[in-house]
Amino acid sequence: MTTIGFIRHGSTEWNKLGKLQGQLDTDLTDEGRDQARRLGVRLAGETWDGIISSDLKRAKETAHIISEQSGIPFIREDARLRERRYGQVEGTTVAEREERWGADWKQQALGQETDDELWQRWMALEAELLQEFPDRKLLLVSHGGFIVQILRVLKMDSEQFLQNTSLTILLRQENGWELKLYNCLAHLETIHE
Repeated sequence: MTTIGFIRHGSTEWNKLGKLQGQLDTDLTDEGRDQARRLGVRLAGETWDGIISSDLKRAKETAHIISEQSGIPFIREDARLRERRYGQVEGTTVAEREERWGADWKQQALGQETDDELWQRWMALEAELLQEFPDRKLLLVSHGGFIVQILRVLKMDSEQFLQNTSLTILLRQENGWELKLYNCLAHLETIHE
């Protein structure tokens, strides 16, 4: 039975500024690196077979920090784990989007990747992972918009916002995926004395 642990990358400056990053390549902040270190320390006590990451810098660096802290091997990068492409609206805040394109900017053709395009990316990757890593436990370091859309289609989404370095675990059953853990941040709640 394959288990997948989705991890949202660590915090970036644009996360703090409320800018939509999409597929623009932004860096982690020191806080984001600390979040990844803490998650790596937590995961060192768990049994995972490997890490696959989006090829965008913020996810790759998160994955490598987790690997270094936990000893879980970094397997590879995969562009199919990238954030949703948001086209012209990448790099803008909500206020900037609404000023330029109006409140209905999401309904406009501004170069955004569709839900179906994103789902097709996931379906191709999922099929490959299930064949290549049967009965394994894999961590997939990705992005909020990507992970949330996958969970939405699988009818596992929540009103709770997916936080940076949160861990969401799916267990493959005969009839599909089962949600075991959602948006867990236990590693950030630990107080170090």
